[in-house]
Amino acid sequence: MTSFTSLIAALDERNIAGAVGLMHDEARMCFPLQSNTVSSFDEFSAVIGAYYNHHFSMAVSHGGRLNPGEAVGRAKELLEREYRRRNGDVVTAFNDANDGTNGGMRRVLDVLAEGIKAECIERYIRDAFDRHVTPNAWEQKVEIIRQFIQQSGPFLASSIQRHQPERYAQNYEELIRSYVKALQETSSVFRRL
Repeated sequence: MTSFTSLIAALDERNIAGAVGLMHDEARMCFPLQSNTVSSFDEFSAVIGAYYNHHFSMAVSHGGRLNPGEAVGRAKELLEREYRRRNGDVVTAFNDANDGTNGGMRRVLDVLAEGIKAECIERYIRDAFDRHVTPNAWEQKVEIIRQFIQQSGPFLASSIQRHQPERYAQNYEELIRSYVKALQETSSVFRRL
């Protein structure tokens, strides 16, 4: 099997779902949420920290836990980043959880789950590239990246320079992020029951 063929097989939606997606969906589904609203920012912080630690333990570290302050910090950073994409911030997330609007606390936890899952899928894809693209074979790297862009082109961001595969052969972070974003928008890997 050629490197390109094995890379594409690793990046198949079903393989990503089996290797990464399912455990994240299960982590989200089994978290007990007592109420869809919170009464204070301290309660909000406690719930998002507990959820982040729960999800991290189940789907990322497989048993390892973060200290509570680290879990809350990571959860707030992720919410800030994800809500900024929606023209909001962590305060917007708190207001939704406090008022029960826009899905309340349940939606805030969904956003955290989606963000953690996206980070893990991005790491999985980066690892697939690292495993299937020989780092010191420049010509091969350029050719594999060219084929990947050609096959994935319609789904990639318009900012990707499709006729410049060598631009991404040395550092394919932008390419991977664009691919993950396309998966988020089109793939069942990011859809839950």
